[in-house]
Amino acid sequence: MFRILTRNKIADCGLKELPKDKFAVSDDEKSPDGIILRSYVLPEEELTPGLKAIGRAGAGVNNIPVEVCAEKGIVVFNTPGANANGVKEIVIAALLLASRDIVGGINWAQSLEGQASVAKTVEKGKSEFVGPEILGKKLGVIGLGAIGGLVANACRALGMDVIGYDPYISVDAAWELSRGVRKAPDLDSLLAECDYISLHVPVNDKTKGMFNTDVFAKCKKGMRIVNTARSELVNDDALLKAIEDETVFCYITDFPTEKMLGHKRIVPIPHLGSSTPESEDNCATMAAAEIREFLLYGNIKYSVNFPDCELPFTGKKRVCVIHRNLPNVINPVTALIAKRSSNIANMVMKSRGDFAYAILDVDCDDLGDIKQEIEKLENIINVRVI
Repeated sequence: MFRILTRNKIADCGLKELPKDKFAVSDDEKSPDGIILRSYVLPEEELTPGLKAIGRAGAGVNNIPVEVCAEKGIVVFNTPGANANGVKEIVIAALLLASRDIVGGINWAQSLEGQASVAKTVEKGKSEFVGPEILGKKLGVIGLGAIGGLVANACRALGMDVIGYDPYISVDAAWELSRGVRKAPDLDSLLAECDYISLHVPVNDKTKGMFNTDVFAKCKKGMRIVNTARSELVNDDALLKAIEDETVFCYITDFPTEKMLGHKRIVPIPHLGSSTPESEDNCATMAAAEIREFLLYGNIKYSVNFPDCELPFTGKKRVCVIHRNLPNVINPVTALIAKRSSNIANMVMKSRGDFAYAILDVDCDDLGDIKQEIEKLENIINVRVI
């Protein structure tokens, strides 16, 4: 029986992915095999011995000590694409908010309460909130993964001239793009050409603060930015200066910081991109399924710290080995299996950065103490026998 700890309320449809005869789910488990969470900030002290996997019901994993987990052999999963449609819809709303001063107009209309001739006042004052249509305008989509691809296609269907930039785009993601989405040769050309920009990249050492003073200097005058990815992608001080000199006409962010509040040309949305019941259900279902497949069968898909590695179960026993990505680590493992007169029916090994993962299916019912023997080998991090 695998023990699963939930650190946030996880949708029931997700927990149904965990059969009750194989999984015990609670919110107070002290020694879990797996953890499923949403935005809960997981401290290192909760990475207890025996913890094998963490499922993040969402895309961002900045609330999980991912690198520490890798060193401990704990596989961290996220759910890319599960909330993509919800975020796509908030981006479309944000583009309209950036174009038409809808927020300012609503706030002004609310202030007319108690006046005698509201209808006449509205007609007289509405010109203060006029804004352009998005039809025919150029939109630059930076990052063409699950969300960025949907945004690009949807905005192309709305009649925008969409230009995409993603030097790391996968073949599958490229196949999903509308034929009408143009490819930017480089980021600078996209910045110089686009009326609107929508950000869809993760935060890492290369992207943190990517929109800084130098980048804003390359932008088309009066452009509008929509950021539903992460606040850290944009340098706050550089943005405020760009708004002041009218390089940026409007900034819509789903991740407001203190400096973003109280500015007429900044619309702070309280992280509503994936706050839909459909997104929460999709994320919960996907995270639970990832945990289930790993704990029951050792398969990894959509991990953020280990390689995707899957294999149909073809043997009598399965040996799963997390190890450092160094030469000649697996050979001693296969030698130990052979020592027990066990044939390897099938195997797969994948690497990612400093770490690697191997699945070995063997034609033997009893491998004895092979787990302990493999754990004694050099550069082995974690071993499971299923």
